[in-house]
Amino acid sequence: MTVIGIDVSKRKFDVALLEGDKVRRKVFGYDEDSAQAVSTWLSGRRIALADCHVCMEATSTYYERLAEGLHALGATVSVVNPLQIKRFGESLMVRQKTDGSDALVIARYCRDQGPPAWQPPAPEVRALQSLVARLESLIGMRTQELNRQHEAHAMAQESITRMLALLDAEIQRVEQLITDHIDHHPGLRAQQQQLCSIPGVGPRLSTYFLAWLPFERMAGARQAAAFVGVTPRHHESGSSVHGKARIAKIGHRRLRRMLFMPALSAMRCNEAIRQLVRRLEAAGKPRMVIVGAVMRKLVHLMFGVLQSGQHYDPNRALARS
Repeated sequence: MTVIGIDVSKRKFDVALLEGDKVRRKVFGYDEDSAQAVSTWLSGRRIALADCHVCMEATSTYYERLAEGLHALGATVSVVNPLQIKRFGESLMVRQKTDGSDALVIARYCRDQGPPAWQPPAPEVRALQSLVARLESLIGMRTQELNRQHEAHAMAQESITRMLALLDAEIQRVEQLITDHIDHHPGLRAQQQQLCSIPGVGPRLSTYFLAWLPFERMAGARQAAAFVGVTPRHHESGSSVHGKARIAKIGHRRLRRMLFMPALSAMRCNEAIRQLVRRLEAAGKPRMVIVGAVMRKLVHLMFGVLQSGQHYDPNRALARS
């Protein structure tokens, strides 16, 4: 299978095609016909896109349209964490940092590591992702205006107050759009009800997990926890280095950030998690280690109800805790 690495940016993308020991490079403008342009270029080299393994980084949202287009045209597409590419490049002692060199590193990673194939999310999930991302942006803008309110001159206060009112109204509107979107799709609605049956999980956290956790493509709860980035990271070496265990934080930042407050809530209202907390406290674990373990437990519980298609069973959770 022909291996292709693509480095994507907002207005263009660089392609590195591996043909044995040779590297073919091409730069394309990024537009709606980009996937077809790649296919046409490959056809000129007598290469079918269906015989290609294309790899790119999960960089912002730039990769999404190109990945979907190439997948629709028959290519095997892999989308990988940029940190994996960075570390792989360091292992190759790559000293350059250009779009072309990045594309080549991605191609070599694809050839040597054989990353798994990516599948585009369902249309209703893609729409939910867009709405959730928009809600995040609005909340961020509101936070900025609130911070300015404390420092602004009196003459600017009226403008800030007016902008806050507009942002509050738009946040409420987008939240309603999210609610309506989930209600209009029975599958999403059923899954949200299953997630919200877990004490400590509310509509906000469940919406984020429906948008960003591809649970149907995961082998188990441990893989889901690794995807979110709440697996423990130990720092020990020999007899002299015994660092504190911490959350790895190599995963989906959005989901990990959203878990913190629900974890604190679950520590009060979820009996299975309360048992976990008591056991860790008895073992002398620090507070933040316990919170990290609770975040990981919540991911396991959420993955469990989604995988089973059933509501949360407290007795079953207690038996496993």
